[in-house]
Amino acid sequence: MHMLFRTLLHVLFLSRRKPDLGHYDVARTRFVTLPTDLDINRHMNNGVYFSIMDVARFDMLVRNGVWGLMRERGWYPVVASETITFRKSLQLWERFTIESRVLGFDDKAVYVEQRFVRKGADGRPEIYAQGFIRGRFLKKSGGTVPMAEVVEAFGAGPGDGLPEWIERWGQDVALPATRAEAPSVWS
Repeated sequence: MHMLFRTLLHVLFLSRRKPDLGHYDVARTRFVTLPTDLDINRHMNNGVYFSIMDVARFDMLVRNGVWGLMRERGWYPVVASETITFRKSLQLWERFTIESRVLGFDDKAVYVEQRFVRKGADGRPEIYAQGFIRGRFLKKSGGTVPMAEVVEAFGAGPGDGLPEWIERWGQDVALPATRAEAPSVWS
């Protein structure tokens, strides 16, 4: 329930008061580790990282105008794959920022990088965790939005395209279209 509150707080109030962003700008979203975020080890639960990443992506989508474009066209975003790597734990009441940015897209999905950042002892930003999302856009009327339509709506991606390793990751983690095509590791 508290994630729903966090999402609504950001999407309905906080995000609208922050500066607008370009589609490919870095969005910085501030959070604090709450008691409801903790696990038995008294640090942020690994599953909560993904939930907070969702909130930060919604903040980015509102600020960069993508949320409005999606609503006009009857689209909505879904996560197809995600991964995260941890360096340090976030403790109770620690303030942190999630830096979110669109890396680019391939012929099927959009890729987003998200970093959990805190100020280090030397005053410089320190990355506590880093996650990557492979997302798609679906139509409320049914079906997937072709990437050509996504590119047309949002413009060409940043830089020279996706890093090779993230394209491989996207291919490696994608499930086959049907169950019959999936190799069974449980036989």
